[in-house]
Amino acid sequence: QVQLVESGGGLVQPGGSLRLSCVASGGIFSTLNLGWYRQAPGKQREWVAHIGSDGYTHYVVSVRGRFTISRDNAQQTIYLQMNSLEPEDTAVYFCSQGYSRGNLYRPISWGQGTPVAVIS
Repeated sequence: QVQLVESGGGLVQPGGSLRLSCVASGGIFSTLNLGWYRQAPGKQREWVAHIGSDGYTHYVVSVRGRFTISRDNAQQTIYLQMNSLEPEDTAVYFCSQGYSRGNLYRPISWGQGTPVAVIS
């Protein structure tokens, strides 16, 4: 079982930036497909982005051009760089490990989440 621990959430003004981190343990990191989800208050959890073991990345339309997912295999960490943040990005962000084929992704395990609030 892969364990995932997120960090980096916080309070930011609209237009600001944050970088989320997720450290994975318990698996061969370089072979893992990893992703980010978010859940806003009163809404269902939604997929944001994922990165395959091959390094290919995929994003939900609403964050393309603003968010960047990346991985550092040596640090066993993935990141989500979030720029030009909007109030609609307010949510708890979850790291996940899952199955991936192209732009399709199915999560298997989750971290505990890190909250992001975009407030004027």
